[in-house]
Amino acid sequence: MPPKRDAELEKQALDWIEANMGAPVDRKKPYDDLLKDGIVLCNLMNKLMPGCIKKIDTKGGGFALMQNIERFQAAATKWGVPQNEVFQTVDLWEKKNIPQVTLCIHALARIGQTRDDYTGPQLGPKMAEKNERQFTEAQLLEAKNTVSLQYGSNKGATQAGLNMGKPRSIND
Repeated sequence: MPPKRDAELEKQALDWIEANMGAPVDRKKPYDDLLKDGIVLCNLMNKLMPGCIKKIDTKGGGFALMQNIERFQAAATKWGVPQNEVFQTVDLWEKKNIPQVTLCIHALARIGQTRDDYTGPQLGPKMAEKNERQFTEAQLLEAKNTVSLQYGSNKGATQAGLNMGKPRSIND
């Protein structure tokens, strides 16, 4: 069973693509058909990283258009999208996992927020930044004496009134 699609996330992804490209996309087409040939995705990557995709096939058979998707995937990885968030070619071409395609576009936007060379619109939450803390030896020793509330509390704990299942009934 394929994962559930979220129309709102797909709309946000298209809005973000349009804002970055500076031109509207054909919203009369379904989301998956609009992105299927990879042309929109390749043009997007060339806007984000100029010249990263040298050749974009606009016509030809399925193989030529599938190469557009592969070029986009390579550029997205180069942009910094983690490999596990980049969709596979069949996810888009055969419409096997369109939510993964949407996730990849959202990941592009999220990574863009961390790059100094990106000044476009934001989409989704900002990525967390490293926040390393330094503790003194005295602070570390003091922490060893603290019992965390994650362990729970046994104050006032008794077994009074504890009832586990049905009582045993013995009938003569």
